[in-house]
Amino acid sequence: MGYCHGVENYSRHLDGRLPGEPPATLFSYFPPDHLVIIDESHQSVPQLRGMYRGDRSRKETLVAYGFRLPSALDNRPLKFEEFEGQLRDVLYVSATPSPYELERSEGVVAEQILRPTGLVDPPVEVRPVAGQVDDLLAEVRKCAAKGERVLVTTLTKRFSEDLTEYYEDLGVRVRYLHSDIDALERVRIIRDLRSGAFDVLIGINLLREGLDLPEVALVAVFDADKEGFLRSETSLIQTSGRAARHVNGRVIMYAARMTESMGRAIGEMERRRGIQMAYNAANGITPRSIQRRMDGLLESAWEPGEAEAGAVAEEEAAYGEMAAEDAPALGELRAQMKEAAQRLEFERAAVLRDRILAIERRQLGVKV
Repeated sequence: MGYCHGVENYSRHLDGRLPGEPPATLFSYFPPDHLVIIDESHQSVPQLRGMYRGDRSRKETLVAYGFRLPSALDNRPLKFEEFEGQLRDVLYVSATPSPYELERSEGVVAEQILRPTGLVDPPVEVRPVAGQVDDLLAEVRKCAAKGERVLVTTLTKRFSEDLTEYYEDLGVRVRYLHSDIDALERVRIIRDLRSGAFDVLIGINLLREGLDLPEVALVAVFDADKEGFLRSETSLIQTSGRAARHVNGRVIMYAARMTESMGRAIGEMERRRGIQMAYNAANGITPRSIQRRMDGLLESAWEPGEAEAGAVAEEEAAYGEMAAEDAPALGELRAQMKEAAQRLEFERAAVLRDRILAIERRQLGVKV
């Protein structure tokens, strides 16, 4: 018995669908009374909207140039209208819901504003653009003296790189987090920030990195008045929330003017902050910073240079020969990776996968 690579492209013929009919999905196996929970819905819903068109665009090119047969177009994600048609009961979860979720919820909205720690949304201060780099430098030095960390978000790679270089020259312990950094290196950087190896992390789109850093007491936003995706109301609230895990958390936005997005974002955070402070006062709650240990993922991340050292140590090994310590390490890492995936700890699983690949490359004589 043989098999055919890519036969799934023509699944329409295998399950008897007509041209244009949607394929079977996970929804096909759910009971009628299922509940769908869409986390971070302000991002997830737009991604769902774009899945069909992105897939269609790619496959139309393949079909046009003869790399696929036309029926491959029907092996596809659901159109957004088809996805909506599969929904019965939906729970949208987001700190910044979009108009779509609010309209679909028809006024049935529950806010989780109060935190068990009593922490409140950070206060936001808008400062002028003139002298912003040196102004932030002074704030960074104050935070560093108190053992606090700082996140800085910019709009361009060039500005991030220049700012990092400038601060380094002035003796600031600073790192730059950019899109080319792989999962393992990102974990190292986050670990080092939390442990105090450096004080300032600079990046373009820190809100998408999934950063949850209790040590961060200051978030600085450059070019806050440049309207766009990274400076929209939603993005400003999400970015500012990085300082909400620290009792001294605060936000500085550098801007030449107050945009509508800034006004709405600051107004919403002030509304939440007012509710939180009133509740704390009424119940005698003293806010306290989140105390979160550095989990095993961060503790076990390789030290810089370890991979290179391993490659050099095994340069003289025969091609394909497995180092004695690799065999048990691979088995243990694969088990940990599967366990992490089952617990939905996907970032930890990704880091373990990277370590497995690094060991396998060494076995093949490929430098890592």
